[in-house]
Amino acid sequence: MHIQAKDKGQYALSGQCTVMVYVEDVNDNYPEITVKSLRSTVKETVPVGTVIALVGISDRDSGDNGKVDLSISEQLPFVLNQSSERDFELVVSESLDREIVPEYNIILIVTDRGTPPLSDNETITLVLLDVNDNAPQFPKSFYTIPVTENNAPGSLLSSVNAFDPDFNENQYLVYFIVEREIVNTSMSMLFSINPENGDLYAMKTFDYEREKEFLFHIEARDSGVPPLSSNVTVHIIILDQNDNTPVIVSPWRAHGSVVEEVIPRSTDKGYLIAKVIAIDSDSVQNSRVTYQFLQIPDATLFSLDQYNGEIRTMRMFSYRDPRHLRLVVIAKDNGDPALSSTVTIKLSTVENVVKAFSETSEVPLEYDIFSDLNLYLLIGLGSVSFLLLMTILVTIVLKCQKPKPTKATPPCRNSVVSQRSSTVADSTLVSNDAYWYSLFLAETRKGKVVVRQPIPKSGGYIVSSIPRSTGLTETSESAASTLQVRYQLF
Repeated sequence: MHIQAKDKGQYALSGQCTVMVYVEDVNDNYPEITVKSLRSTVKETVPVGTVIALVGISDRDSGDNGKVDLSISEQLPFVLNQSSERDFELVVSESLDREIVPEYNIILIVTDRGTPPLSDNETITLVLLDVNDNAPQFPKSFYTIPVTENNAPGSLLSSVNAFDPDFNENQYLVYFIVEREIVNTSMSMLFSINPENGDLYAMKTFDYEREKEFLFHIEARDSGVPPLSSNVTVHIIILDQNDNTPVIVSPWRAHGSVVEEVIPRSTDKGYLIAKVIAIDSDSVQNSRVTYQFLQIPDATLFSLDQYNGEIRTMRMFSYRDPRHLRLVVIAKDNGDPALSSTVTIKLSTVENVVKAFSETSEVPLEYDIFSDLNLYLLIGLGSVSFLLLMTILVTIVLKCQKPKPTKATPPCRNSVVSQRSSTVADSTLVSNDAYWYSLFLAETRKGKVVVRQPIPKSGGYIVSSIPRSTGLTETSESAASTLQVRYQLF
């Protein structure tokens, strides 16, 4: 800038000078952020070091007022790499997971170095795209599902649900039962599962006496590419229901429910009249059987043990007691409601029979006189004795000869074969696919009671009553010494 001065005399004189004016900068301009390029969506599996955006900064001020710095407002898995004086790259610094943070709002802050400093910000939104990187998850690794027997076919047992944190088709699950066979029966014939929601159904009615538990796996598979899956173990426990009536196996009844017993009238106190034995196919609690008198002519004459079923005399018989008595015993289980069976015992008392031998007169024998009748009797007796002797000799000779080994005839189905001489449980082959489980129950006044049940269990028993006069010898259905009856249980 130039300045001139002039006086007012006759001869005007003037002079000039140059003045330099300097304008001092004031920090009155805000810094600016320019997003030059941006990837608004990336897959969650994007590798570390991927550039998300290119950012430029500027400030119209000068000096320190025009110097700017760029930063991220908070701690995020991103960093700024400076590519030039006023250009930056927004880069992924850590692994990303859409299931943890599906979207990021990245706030960039630019600040100059003026006094006071001025700043501005820019928000960059980054959306993570889902990748099928999560397998379905069950809340539990083991499911125990109780099911009461006699359930209705098609009834809902439970719901087995899994969760997949992925998105869209990657989280759509399909459920199915992992196939396996139990005693030649496919699991799909026993159970069914809704493929969409995991509801588990029973396809048949279960019987605790035949099937007590099942163990299988359920698999959940998502719809991603490639699909991911996981499975869970399911334990089905069949709960017992009191659906079996006690079966009275002793005293044995050939027909109906009436048993006839004959005892001497001179029995002492504590004499065992009979022993009532009942078996129940239910579980421990429901199978506990107790015994009671349902009908008794004289409560002072007989006693009944409620646990072992023994009926004994409490005193000796008197002349006032009738000769024929009727006892009705009820066997009741411990279920709720309780089931029971009854047996009627017709008791007859008899006096001790003593055979009286009358005195016989002695008649002298005349050895010197033989009639024709005596001769015929003597010849017949000698012939019979000779034939008997020859029969015994032939039998001994045949027994001494060693028989040739012959191939045993295979036993037919449902036939009863001989037992071993033992009072403990044994298993005897009955047919190609069944075994009989024999169990010695108790010893009664008349003998021993053996109950047989097929393995695998079917709906019946074979009850053998072995008289006291014999041991546990070979028995069959045609043996006269063994009483057998089949009880069908449904």
